[in-house]
Amino acid sequence: MQRGMTNDRTECLCLSTLDNLNGGRQTGTNSGVPLHNVSILVIIMQSMIILGIETSCDETSAAVVQDGILRSNATAVQLVHSEHGGVVPELASRAHQRLMVPIVEDALRKASVDKKELTAIAAVYGPGLIGSILVGLSFGKAMAQGLGIPFIGVNHMEAHIFSNMIEDPKPSFPFVNLTVSGGHTQLVLVKDYFSCELLGETMDDAAGEAFDKVAKMLGVGYPGGPLIDKLAAKGNAKAVKFPRPYLEEGSLQFSFSGLKTSVLYYLRSIGFDRTAGMNEQFLSDIAASFQAAAVDVLIDKLLTAAKKYGVRDIAVCGGVSANSELRRRLETESKIHHLRLFIPKLDFCTDNGAMVAQVGYERMRKGFVSSLELTAEPDLQLN
Repeated sequence: MQRGMTNDRTECLCLSTLDNLNGGRQTGTNSGVPLHNVSILVIIMQSMIILGIETSCDETSAAVVQDGILRSNATAVQLVHSEHGGVVPELASRAHQRLMVPIVEDALRKASVDKKELTAIAAVYGPGLIGSILVGLSFGKAMAQGLGIPFIGVNHMEAHIFSNMIEDPKPSFPFVNLTVSGGHTQLVLVKDYFSCELLGETMDDAAGEAFDKVAKMLGVGYPGGPLIDKLAAKGNAKAVKFPRPYLEEGSLQFSFSGLKTSVLYYLRSIGFDRTAGMNEQFLSDIAASFQAAAVDVLIDKLLTAAKKYGVRDIAVCGGVSANSELRRRLETESKIHHLRLFIPKLDFCTDNGAMVAQVGYERMRKGFVSSLELTAEPDLQLN
């Protein structure tokens, strides 16, 4: 991540020719430019209003943040993927195209903000599905250019970390953050705004991906996370002792492929046929046993990192942070270990525009904008 030049007393926006602000003076795709270094007209701002756009996967979302306070968040979930058992990239990007304009209009309407009042527009440029990213990124850049205002490219993983900074109370720096989603599982030491260190991540399947695959094995549908969670609530977590993939002692890396495969081999060993129907209690017991193993690993790694780096605050974000058992166990363990726990409310666990707008606000406040030449980076890294 790039670190901005910070001058909290300078509350100004450099506006003049869009070429100077957003244009070809930059050649790289990692595009932060300190506004303080641009010699153009300075207009003092009374208020900073940021529109955030999120289209990295299968949620189309837009939000408005004004002076660091969330004014609106509008999200459309693409239900079309359920019948396919997973996200179909082409269908996702087409759905984003249909939904983009109405979602942005809805966010502006809910915030009672006219587009001409916007200070800047922020949109995700990676990581994620390249077709989906391009829809929001292209729309955001075009809208910014049309309005003559700055554009800010946002790292999707960075935005998830900011989901715990949308509302008060907020974690204090430094803190350890666990991101758990369908595509990523990461432990990050967050030292300050836009200053972080990746401590560990998944070596194969992400936690959310494992939930989806186990749900598919059981024949219960997609998305797997909420379905496994619902089944597990009625199951016995000790029915089957699935392995806990901790890896070597003290490791902060993750691996959920072996756990997923253990579930598969167990189901094969008993002759399970997902098409033949099965006792619901059996399904609940398998779901609860699998979930318990995954949650044990996630919490153990988070607590290990918190102890190793001596932080007082821990945060969890991403779609899997909505899991009820993970939230319950985190509440218990954080009290035992005298840690302050931060988990976003359910609306901000999955992909959302609010977290993107919050990153955009902080980047703008610290003097960073992006080039209109910024391109989609589906494999964009956190650091």
